[in-house]
Amino acid sequence: MKYLSIDLEATGLREHDTIIEFGMIPFDTKTKTLEKDLARNFFIKCDSFESLKPNLDPWVIEHNETLIKKAHSEGIATDEFKRRLETYLESKEVKKYFANDNNEKIILFGKSMNAIDLPFLTRDLSWEFMRKHFHHRDLDLSSTANTLIDMGMLPEFCSSGSGLMKFLNMGEVCHTALEDAVNTAKMYLKLIDHFGK
Repeated sequence: MKYLSIDLEATGLREHDTIIEFGMIPFDTKTKTLEKDLARNFFIKCDSFESLKPNLDPWVIEHNETLIKKAHSEGIATDEFKRRLETYLESKEVKKYFANDNNEKIILFGKSMNAIDLPFLTRDLSWEFMRKHFHHRDLDLSSTANTLIDMGMLPEFCSSGSGLMKFLNMGEVCHTALEDAVNTAKMYLKLIDHFGK
């Protein structure tokens, strides 16, 4: 199957926090390939780091200061992000890549998507936008890993993205949107190779 692997970085995990970076790359489980020519990354405009800092979680202050500053200085407005994302999704190249006999919508893939990615995207892009472009089913690597843990096929430390990265000898989590979208897709392909034999 073909999926659109996505990841986003934000100012935190709370309801009022904002997206600061979004990355995506299509990949194919049959050919075991990532479509690098269709990879995209966006920085989304946010308030300055200094104004946000009093309300940021310590982890965000320690790990995402550079991303927040980049988003503030170079990011595009949410409306512009929505416009560019729709242009991408409706492009001939993307439609050709995801074309299938059933004419179904794109299936989103990611890691722990229910915690932040899907709620934030639905909030900022609208429910209608998400339903127009994406399938109502998605694939979550965290859920896949937990299923394999429950089946005794993975150790329990693989329930976290960093634990699964280490198990698959892929190094550390980058915490940048496009790199994490790429690595999440690669982890899934590695799991298919590992358990599909």
